Amino acid sequence: MTVSKERKAELTAQFGNSPVDTGNPKVQVAILSERIKELTEHMKSHQKDFHTRRGLLMLVGRRRRLLSYIKKNDIVEYRELIKALGIRDNIQ
Repeated sequence: MTVSKERKAELTAQFGNSPVDTGNPKVQVAILSERIKELTEHMKSHQKDFHTRRGLLMLVGRRRRLLSYIKKNDIVEYRELIKALGIRDNIQ
């Protein structure tokens, strides 16, 4: 349940400064969001898969930390990113 190379390349091109800019926090959040969506779908049909649940919660926590970093440094960029990804704004 990983994101395909093609999808990662699309996300990198869309949110990064260059097509190979995978270290950009916006790109990392986009890729994590894609993985979270896939794992959420998996969890809908496998409710008792606690190993996947733990991994999903860890990904959500990592995405939350990256989002708080982006919000702290550039609030406009943060708002554009959560709007583009369809994420709720619940970072204090």
